[in-house]
Amino acid sequence: MWLQLKLAWRNIFRNKRRTTIAAIAIGIGLAAMIFTDALIIGMKQNMIASATSSFLGQAQIHRDGFRDNQEVERVIVHPDSVLQQLQHDSLVAHATPRVMALAMLASPSDVSAISVVGVDPTTEQHLSQIDEALTEGDYFADSTERALLIGNELADLLQVGLNDRVVLTVSEASTGALSQEMFRVSGIFHFNVEEIDKGMAFVRIEKARDFLNLPGAAHEIALTFTNPDVARNSNHPFFKRYSEGENEAVGWPILMPQLDAALEMSQFSTYLVGIVLFSVVALGIINTLFMSLHERMFEFGVMRAVGTGSLAIARLILFEAGALAFVSILLGMVLGLVVTLITAATGIDYSGIEFAGVTFRELLYPVMTLNQFTRFPVWVFIFTIVVGLYPAIYAARMRPADALRRSL
Repeated sequence: MWLQLKLAWRNIFRNKRRTTIAAIAIGIGLAAMIFTDALIIGMKQNMIASATSSFLGQAQIHRDGFRDNQEVERVIVHPDSVLQQLQHDSLVAHATPRVMALAMLASPSDVSAISVVGVDPTTEQHLSQIDEALTEGDYFADSTERALLIGNELADLLQVGLNDRVVLTVSEASTGALSQEMFRVSGIFHFNVEEIDKGMAFVRIEKARDFLNLPGAAHEIALTFTNPDVARNSNHPFFKRYSEGENEAVGWPILMPQLDAALEMSQFSTYLVGIVLFSVVALGIINTLFMSLHERMFEFGVMRAVGTGSLAIARLILFEAGALAFVSILLGMVLGLVVTLITAATGIDYSGIEFAGVTFRELLYPVMTLNQFTRFPVWVFIFTIVVGLYPAIYAARMRPADALRRSL
C-alpha cells in the first residue's frame, strides 16, 4: 500500500499543468465555501446586533396581550418587583422600563402620527443606542422634563430643529381623554431605520407616566442577557419564570419572526452554495482522473497483464484522487484564509440596506471559526474520493487486452 501511495503521488504530477488547474478549481470551491460560511455568520451577528442593540433589546417583558394592539391600559403587573428580580438575575446584563403610547406630534408647519416612548435615560443608554444615534443636541443632559428626542426624518417632516417647540397629544389611560402638552426638541437622532427616524419620539419616563396618567407603570421592560444565546431559546426557563401571572416574556425571535426566518434561510443557502460549487468541482475531478487514465491506458494494461488485481488498480486511482484532494485542500485553505482575513480587516459596507425588516447600520465582517477549516476540508476529501470511485471502477473492470489495444 505504501508503494501505491508513492506511485499515486508521483502520478498526479506527471502532468503538472492539468493537476494544477484541477487543484485550483477544487481549492477555489473550498475557499468559496469557507468565505461564504464566514460571511453568513458575520451577517447573522450583524443583523441580530442591528435589530437588538439599536432599540429592541434581546428580550422584552409586557403585559399579556399588549403586543397585539398596544392598549395603554395594559401595563406590566408589579413592574418594580419585576425590575428588582431582573437586577438580581445572573442571566440579565441590563434591563430598562419603558412607557409607550400612540400620539400626535404637531408643529406650526405640520402634524404626524407617532409612537411616543418614555425612557429612563440612565438605564436606557446601556441597552439601546439612542444616545449614540444623536446627530444634534444632547441626550437628556439637562433636567428639563419637557425635553423631547425625535428622528431626523420626523424633524424634516415637521420642519423643526433644536430648541423648537412642538405639541404632543395623547389619550390618557382609563378615561380616554385627550391630553396635550408642549415639549422642546432637545435632540435629533438618526438610526437609518425609517420606522424609528420617522415614527418615534422619546421623552423622560416620569413625564410620560404623568402625561398618560399611569403613575409608576411600565408597558415594556427591555433587557439584554449575559449570554445572547438565551434569547434564541424560547423554551429557556427564564421566559417561563417571567411569564407567570399576566405578564409575558419573549425573546427577539418572537418579537421579529421575519428575522428569525431569514436566519434559518441563510443556513439553507450555505448548503445550496455548497451543492452548486461541488457539482462543478465534481466535473473537474472526473475529467482530470479520466484524462490521466486514458493517457496511461498501456500502463494499466501491462499491470493487469503481469497479474495486478483489479482491486489494486482501483485503489491506485483512489489514492491519486486522495492526493489531488490533499493538494487542493491545502490550496483552498490558504486561499480561503487570505480572502477572509482581508475582508475581515476591511469589512463590507452594507449600511442602509434593509433585509428581513432589519437595516444594516455597521460594516459587515466575516467571522472565521475552526469548524470552517476542519469540517469543509474533510467533506472535500470525502467528496473527492466518492467522485473518484467512478474512474476507479472503470479502470478496475478494464480487460488487459482492451487496454493494450486502445493504447496502440
